[in-house]
Amino acid sequence: MSEHPIEPLIVVGVDGSNHSKEALRWAVAQAGVVGGRVHAVMAWEWNRNPFAIAWAPEQAAERAAVSVEEAARRKLADTVTAAVGASPGVPVFRRVEQGSPAQVLVDASKEADLTVVGTRGYGGFKGALLGSVSQQVVQYSAGTVVVVREAEDDLD
Repeated sequence: MSEHPIEPLIVVGVDGSNHSKEALRWAVAQAGVVGGRVHAVMAWEWNRNPFAIAWAPEQAAERAAVSVEEAARRKLADTVTAAVGASPGVPVFRRVEQGSPAQVLVDASKEADLTVVGTRGYGGFKGALLGSVSQQVVQYSAGTVVVVREAEDDLD
């Protein structure tokens, strides 16, 4: 009986920003090198703060949550296509999960061989700083994390 090795899993956080697209491109390139697969993960949160939105019946709130999740799915699909095209050469699966971005990525890191996040990178001293999500993922991830800075020419 021959064993089929499981492809290494690379989880990458995607939020539609340029730095997350750069992280996704890096993750896809790395997956190509190691014969792996990529899970592009986008998190969404439903704001239940009563002061943030008008009161709505429970069914209306459920419909609104579904539409927020659907919007996240569309945004993720568009971002993946914009970053790596329709046929990136490695399997890229899209995952949309409810929760805070940092927690969703930390949870996803438990099944990943590698977790990749982007960071804006500001240049100079500020460039050494990480954003709040990347900082939390680096600190609490279950495994190795790569932080990809945005390409120099993409910076404002």
